[in-house]
Amino acid sequence: MVKCGRPRKGEELQSRDRLLDTAFSLFLEHGYGNLSLETIAREARVSMRTIYNQFGGKAGLFGAVIRRCSDEFVTRLSEEHVLERSPKEALTSFAKQFLYSITRPEVVRIRAVLIGESPRFPDLATQFYEQGPQRTLDHLEQFFARQQQAGYFAVLDPHFLADQFLSTLRSERFQKLQLGLEATPDEAEIDIWVQQAVGLFLHGSLNTKNTAA
Repeated sequence: MVKCGRPRKGEELQSRDRLLDTAFSLFLEHGYGNLSLETIAREARVSMRTIYNQFGGKAGLFGAVIRRCSDEFVTRLSEEHVLERSPKEALTSFAKQFLYSITRPEVVRIRAVLIGESPRFPDLATQFYEQGPQRTLDHLEQFFARQQQAGYFAVLDPHFLADQFLSTLRSERFQKLQLGLEATPDEAEIDIWVQQAVGLFLHGSLNTKNTAA
């Protein structure tokens, strides 16, 4: 018996997940500019109309791929984690997830795709920044603002604090990773990376014993 009508909600979610998985793999393999929507639709077994209806086109689909990549670690500083953990524990938890995510080979490669294609496709760069780095920065800014109200952090611009914390995490090591000059870190290496970065951010680098009063 042939099924007619709209697919059920569960089937729609499976179709969307399959489309995003397929698009991610194809973007990694072919880049952005050389990949057609027809190829994505064929490999994901969906119609072109589905892609346009759900994402508005290739830039929107790429943005959705990036958004899904960022969802996991953006939510690490959810209200639940903030309420249940100290600032140090919350930042450490977030930092581990953040660094593990951005240092995976496939994520490094998708960033390389973006950097290479962004001069020709500025909308692509906008999609990437809004769905990835900007969301992360905004979430951290909100975290620091709440913690300032609780008296945990100095009264500085929370946007500045968020930006500085992310900069401390990424560091020169991430630059070398993107250039292929360093191997992908394992979990033990990331743990050390996080402990050093969070410790430096929270306590600073001055030796107060040797600082004039």
